[in-house]
Amino acid sequence: MSASAISAKPTKILKRALVVIDVQNEYFSGNLLVEYPDPNVSLKNVGLAMDVAHAAGVPILVVQHTAPQGAPIFQKGQPEWELHDIVKSRKHDHYVEKNLASIFSGTNVATWLKENEIDTLSIIGYMTQNCNASTIYQAMHDGYKVEVLNDATGAVPYSNEAGRATAEEIHRVFNVVFHSNFAAVVSTADWIQTVHADAPIAKGDVFTSNRNAH
Repeated sequence: MSASAISAKPTKILKRALVVIDVQNEYFSGNLLVEYPDPNVSLKNVGLAMDVAHAAGVPILVVQHTAPQGAPIFQKGQPEWELHDIVKSRKHDHYVEKNLASIFSGTNVATWLKENEIDTLSIIGYMTQNCNASTIYQAMHDGYKVEVLNDATGAVPYSNEAGRATAEEIHRVFNVVFHSNFAAVVSTADWIQTVHADAPIAKGDVFTSNRNAH
């Protein structure tokens, strides 16, 4: 769909875009399996969010990650690199391929967002702690309002020299941090209600988040 077609839709209070990050087979049948939330649940919510966005006239940006040649994951052209069918089978308004974590790095995403006067990014996809986090931080610093659909995203577990963390721990902690300053974290169901109402979603703040922990 062209930029002119998007801008011709009825004026909205918010100019949201649904950002679908790296919903690729690698996370479901490859070498980097998403564990939390249940990938069957998050995939279902990815599809639901895309359907709602399309029906509401919210532009949809699909992002696909490509790793350097020889890497054990995200090798372009391999079946695991391909977008999952739940995304491939649905319409989108813009597509970019990226090589770094943030959707802004080395892509034309910033230009596309500006051309379409987008002010709010709704994030779905994978992984919570990597490409999603990098995108969320950069978007917030660049002046965008950011929303995270926490049950349409997901994480993998990590273990390295710094320690060990389960997928649940990573996903939960990152979302708490996101909501403290960088993005409004909500369920897909709650996000759908705000899309229908054309309403903003409030995020938390650092001070209150800290005080609430005591």
